[in-house]
Amino acid sequence: MQIIDLLTQRDFLIAVLAAVSAAAAVFTFGTSLIGRRDTKERIRRVALERDRMRAEEMARLRGGKAVDSRANIRGGRETKSYMKGVVEKFDLKKAFQDDSTVDKLATAGYRGQGHLTAFLFQRFATPIGIFLVAAVYLLLLAPGGRPAYLNFTYAIGAGLLGAYLPLLMLKNATQKRQASIRRSWPDCLDLLLLCVEAGMSMEHAFKRVAREIGSQSAELAEELTLTTAELSFLEDRTRAYENLGRRTGLDNVRAVMTALIQADRYGTSVGQALRVMAEEGREARMMEAEKKAASLPPKLTVPLILFFLPVLFIVILSPAMIKVFSGGVASTMSGG
Repeated sequence: MQIIDLLTQRDFLIAVLAAVSAAAAVFTFGTSLIGRRDTKERIRRVALERDRMRAEEMARLRGGKAVDSRANIRGGRETKSYMKGVVEKFDLKKAFQDDSTVDKLATAGYRGQGHLTAFLFQRFATPIGIFLVAAVYLLLLAPGGRPAYLNFTYAIGAGLLGAYLPLLMLKNATQKRQASIRRSWPDCLDLLLLCVEAGMSMEHAFKRVAREIGSQSAELAEELTLTTAELSFLEDRTRAYENLGRRTGLDNVRAVMTALIQADRYGTSVGQALRVMAEEGREARMMEAEKKAASLPPKLTVPLILFFLPVLFIVILSPAMIKVFSGGVASTMSGG
């Protein structure tokens, strides 16, 4: 009863509503600041990538060493000295890096040697850190009456599971980035088609679409901006298209880039290729929406059985049960 009285007091309700309002205000402004900071960071990375590509292309034209196309698509990132020292001391590149590691990081939006060094360091340090935390907890803080060797085995198992944590985080970041690009790609194709049919070149079309699509998908705008820089500075335009398909890791993007490469190579109409791909993109998005709509009834079956039907039965049967019980009580009292 004291709890009910407390919950119904006016001062308590005012305090709760004030706290909720303050938390909502802090969350709203904090989210806007974080989003603004993320957008500024993306713009800064794209500017650095453009400047680096310009410098490399000028060095190549002056007779310098040729630039690897796989390195062209990745910007720089300053990494901490101790991470770099650990990676070099234990030769973690040989242990954890393969031919697809750099491309996987680029697909997740992590470009540059700094991100690669941080990823290799995380793969080395995460299982060790989780093992130490689990060992201290199981052996010292909460042994639970189990033998020491069994707790030590559990700690080793936790460390082995922790070895997959950086891979799971990378996969999660990749899926979120690809989902954002996949959701905005049909609209991007429509805008590219409008720009090309208006007489713009592909460089200006990519630049214009990147500016317009940024409010819908910052990840896609970043990729288009990098493609614009590559189209301006790389010697072969097909490399820029291939880099965009490789960075996104999406089949529909690769298909469009292949169509653009063929149109550029054989001199066919770019507008016609974009029109066909845009229609296919719209049809694919409509099919995906129909697929989600068709899968909705089976997904609603379990919530319907668990939550809606019991409430419906209670509402229907409660008046009859109340009448029956009230009639039984009245007959008992009259008989007594």
